[in-house]
Amino acid sequence: MSILSPDQLTELEKQSIELPSWAFGNSGTRFKVFGTPGTPRDPFEKIADAAQVHKYTALAPVVALHIPWDMCDFDDLRKHAEDHGVALGTVNSNTFQDDDYKFGALTHEDAAVRRKAIDHHLACIDVMDATGSRDLKIWLAEGSNYPGQADMRGRQDRLQESLQQIYARLGENQRLVLEYKFFEPAFYHMDVPDWGTSYAQVSALGDKALVCLDTGHHAPGTNIEFIVMQLLRLGKLGSFDFNSRFYADDDLIVGAADPFQLFRILFEVVRGGGLNNPDVAFMLDQCHNVEDKIPGQIRSVLNVQEMTARALLVNTDALTAAQRSGDVLAANAVMMDAFYTDVRPALAEWRESRGLTADPMAAYAASGYQQQIAADRVGGVQAGWGA
Repeated sequence: MSILSPDQLTELEKQSIELPSWAFGNSGTRFKVFGTPGTPRDPFEKIADAAQVHKYTALAPVVALHIPWDMCDFDDLRKHAEDHGVALGTVNSNTFQDDDYKFGALTHEDAAVRRKAIDHHLACIDVMDATGSRDLKIWLAEGSNYPGQADMRGRQDRLQESLQQIYARLGENQRLVLEYKFFEPAFYHMDVPDWGTSYAQVSALGDKALVCLDTGHHAPGTNIEFIVMQLLRLGKLGSFDFNSRFYADDDLIVGAADPFQLFRILFEVVRGGGLNNPDVAFMLDQCHNVEDKIPGQIRSVLNVQEMTARALLVNTDALTAAQRSGDVLAANAVMMDAFYTDVRPALAEWRESRGLTADPMAAYAASGYQQQIAADRVGGVQAGWGA
């Protein structure tokens, strides 16, 4: 008999985790981007690889795009995705690779540079119109390195003015999600460094603007699950970017650095009504620098599923009783009991009951797909940072 109840299995059945197209391209460190055999050379091959993750897990039916890295004929790409059993999802903008943006994009002192950055986002919304995507995700690599370098208040004003113009172009069923990051590439101040700044900016825009929480974008020791709780409470948590960090924004496989943190985050998601809530998108944002990309993404979505299952196992009645009585150790024990429960056999059994393989990692390794793409994808330019 499964340790997961029918209701809990129903919740897991509904789970959907969006994959990032860029995770299938080459990446590396500040010093070197590493190439690997079989790396996609265009958005169509990225979609084909992403479809492999969904094939073996049934957890990843949507693929996010990055513009301009994934520019192509979007009608063709949308049909290509449908043919592979997946859909196109969030559109991510890019205002961090042009020389014009050295001192800012949406916050720049020069109105012409701001206009260029705004127009890029309007073009991203055109892509959303073509692909049927709902969300425009904005991350800004903007800030300053030295005290006095920039007018921080003026930059906040210009950011709001720029976002207002982008927001006004959204369609009825489209949303803007604003990501934050506490440092890098700017080191004295970032223009959107934390959830509070993102919340203040999107709240001034309207109901179709929300916060994107990247789990790797916080200072050491930050209680991320508190932020999750607060944004859910305020109705402003639009999406997650799941990854892991040891030191900074490492973009490693989610759950690799601190699986207990991922469990705690997902418990607050469940507690706050964010699980399988269409208004809260789950997405990965990772770079596979040394590991193979497709199995890296398979491992990532399985980690999210496993920690979601453990979060669902928390005995909330016992937890509430312990909290109300002030029994600190009993309350903590309820959480730890759920976290230490091994859900993997139950999930393997559940996958088999749905006609899936019990072990997606082993099944993919045995499929020969990795060897096939390495043999087929010879010539051309491999996708990576900037493509």
